[in-house]
Amino acid sequence: MMFILGNRSKGKTGNVISMDRFRNGRSLSPLRQAEAYWSALRTGDNIPHRSDIDPRGLENILEYTFILERIAPGIARFRLAGNHLTLIAGMEVRGMPITALFSATARAEITATIENVFLAPAIAELSLTAAPGHGAGAIEARAVLLPLKSDLGDVSRALGVLIADGPFGTGGLRFELSKSKLRTLTADCREKMRSPVPGLAEDSVPMLRGKPVLRVVPQED
Repeated sequence: MMFILGNRSKGKTGNVISMDRFRNGRSLSPLRQAEAYWSALRTGDNIPHRSDIDPRGLENILEYTFILERIAPGIARFRLAGNHLTLIAGMEVRGMPITALFSATARAEITATIENVFLAPAIAELSLTAAPGHGAGAIEARAVLLPLKSDLGDVSRALGVLIADGPFGTGGLRFELSKSKLRTLTADCREKMRSPVPGLAEDSVPMLRGKPVLRVVPQED
């Protein structure tokens, strides 16, 4: 099955977003390349480890790529990030929480989405917008988050790609989360994720309950 988060526009819910290109026709192939690389690292239904990620396998999209670490419930920070994210934020983002790229009104939504990436686990596809100011039109961005296991075997890392269709200016962008889709992984995979390393398991954390409304959609739909 998969979870779909609703469109924030009034009267519209459960829209699945197109992740092929921006409105202006610019390709979003870096997102597809990252997911293809991540999928190739999987063994059956298992989740790749962070240590499996080799920058050479992502060489032509490294500027858009980042690694997240879940350091507490609802908090994930950038461990590594490409130059494209530096341009978007207007500063170096390594060590910062991913919520720093979002407006105050969007942070509860992105927190809930990221928690589901780690806890379900699930793949998240995001459609973002930002207002650059100075009368310019809204900037579009797209992102994908792909869960990874740490060396301890828990799903507390994520491989991500974010690509925005500038111009970015110099003050940094703050995004709104306009649409998102969560694709949960198989039940067999989730069962494996519940088998912690003896003596090193964290306490279980419940799914966040915030603004996003989740609708369960059977896979056959």
